[in-house]
Amino acid sequence: MKTEIYILSGFLGSGKTTLLKQLLQQEKERNRNIAVVMNELGQVSIDSNEVEEDTPLKELLNGCVCCTIQGQFETQLHSLLQENTLDAIYIETTGVAHPIEVLDACMSPLFAHQVTIKSIITTLDATRWKERGSLSIQLQKLLQEQVKHGDIVLLNKTDMLSEAEKSSLLFEVQSINARAITLLTTFSRVKLDLIQKAQLSQKQPHQKAHVEDHLHLKTFVYEFTKKVDLELFENWLRQMPDTIYRIKGYMRFTHSNDTYSFQYSYGMPLYMKEMMKLPTTLVFIGEKLDHAKMKQELFNLEQQSH
Repeated sequence: MKTEIYILSGFLGSGKTTLLKQLLQQEKERNRNIAVVMNELGQVSIDSNEVEEDTPLKELLNGCVCCTIQGQFETQLHSLLQENTLDAIYIETTGVAHPIEVLDACMSPLFAHQVTIKSIITTLDATRWKERGSLSIQLQKLLQEQVKHGDIVLLNKTDMLSEAEKSSLLFEVQSINARAITLLTTFSRVKLDLIQKAQLSQKQPHQKAHVEDHLHLKTFVYEFTKKVDLELFENWLRQMPDTIYRIKGYMRFTHSNDTYSFQYSYGMPLYMKEMMKLPTTLVFIGEKLDHAKMKQELFNLEQQSH
């Protein structure tokens, strides 16, 4: 069984820690094995005190998973998976984290085959959203991005709003992200069942086509069994649609006995020789990923290389 990963996204003070605490309590009642990763921009973690001592916890301080401490995050996540048998890991991001960058970090080729990203849960402070015009353009854009990429969006602290304001808020959020499960909440109250059912792949077949009409980030992991021809691989890369935002992993090519780390973004591939032999796995992140098609193409690439 793969370990489920839930990413808690949302701006500073929107209710992520309150949400985490409630979800952990519900998980405990079900006797599930849970771990937590908490990322703080500051040098000291305050919110980690909310996590009970018997829950495996990794703290990432003084930086953001999005940029400065992505490598550290991957190391900590890997060690959690190595040291524990886990049903799920909850990742509480910093208030200024972009959820896609966090998702990117969660899909390290070192452990991508061990995890399944269940959902991004975005908490939104209703009052702050209403008054977002007072924030900088960059922060307004970040708030919008956090809403856009949530599989579940909790419109939190709605007890501070009138019914008309609630309707307006709901309309605005759904116009940004129509496919998300959107809930009006106070104190981030939500049932664990709803969180666990929010995986898009679990929807009924007749709904899938509708979901695919909307842009939605997905991941795909491919494990190679053979070396591939570099020229054939690069020809295949040139056909990559621009909806594939990121590819990363490790590869071996027919012209060499070395292992190479591979990075791809915005159409640009990058290869670096590794000193160790690592699992030859690629992780793809993008929108409208056709898993079956990509799996077949990469399998064919392996066969044509020999």
